[in-house]
Parts: sequence; C-alpha cells; structure tokens
Amino acid sequence: MSDADVDDLRSFLHESDLTLAGLDDDAVRLWLERDVEGTVVGSTGFELSADGRHALIRSVAVTPGRRAAGAGSRLARFALSSAALAGAERAWLFSRRSGPFWEKLGFTAADRHALAAALPDTRQVRLFTETGQLAREIAWARPLLDLRPARADGAVMRVAPALRG
Repeated sequence: MSDADVDDLRSFLHESDLTLAGLDDDAVRLWLERDVEGTVVGSTGFELSADGRHALIRSVAVTPGRRAAGAGSRLARFALSSAALAGAERAWLFSRRSGPFWEKLGFTAADRHALAAALPDTRQVRLFTETGQLAREIAWARPLLDLRPARADGAVMRVAPALRG
C-alpha cells in the first residue's frame, strides 16, 4: 500500500470512527476498495500475532450507501480468508457497535483480556492497554479452521511461520 493509500485510508477510517493506530506498520495487512472515481468506499485488514496463530481483524468499514448491499460482509470475509490462508487459527476483533454484524459472520463474544493475551504485540492492543481503553472494549472471536485450505486427504494445511509473506 502506498503512502497516498495510507493517507486516504486514514481519512476514511477517521470518518468511520475506527482506530487509526498502526496503519503504516508493515505487520498490518490492509486492503482498500475504491469506486470508479478513485474514492475509498471500503477497507479491511488484519494483523497476525507473533506466532501466527491469531489474527486481529481491523479496519473493516464501508461507506453508508454500500452497507445494505453486503459490501461489509464481503470485505470482512476477505480479511478472514486471508488471515486463515496466512496460517491464523483464530480471528479476534474489537467492536462496541457492530456485534450483530460480526455474529452473522460466526463471531461470538470473547474476553477482552484473552484477546490482549493472544495478540499482545499488535499496535491496537498496545494502544488500548496503554490508554486504558481496553477496559471499555468489547471483544469478539471465531475459529478460522473452516476457512483454511484443505489438503487432498482432507487435512487442514498449516502455513509455516517462516514461509509467510
């Protein structure tokens, strides 16, 4: 993602009232969706834990006019599938306002401290811990095994950490 993309994403997420911390961090994988004029209309992303087993889903947002069309679900599924392909076994996120949306995607309420323990080095968790915001957050989690590629014999493949990009 270019510096201009990060700047556009920062503005878009600010308007969506989502966390801006770490957008320029190489460990955070982000994608933008733009309309034909080049305006950002959606975003999604994730950050892996140090051991690669957990993913913090973040920056999932769409413009209001695209929400009823399923754009948010499509972007969230893309981040979940990408995290699973990268080797993550469990996805986590923070959301105080969109619980029903995440429940439709298989998430259940989770302990915020369990999230922080699984993903202690992510920028968002560090920020929330340092500022005390963690105590006000609502955590969600879901397994990713159903999204991981299967081998011909039906076993789920695990991507070795050294081979991840």
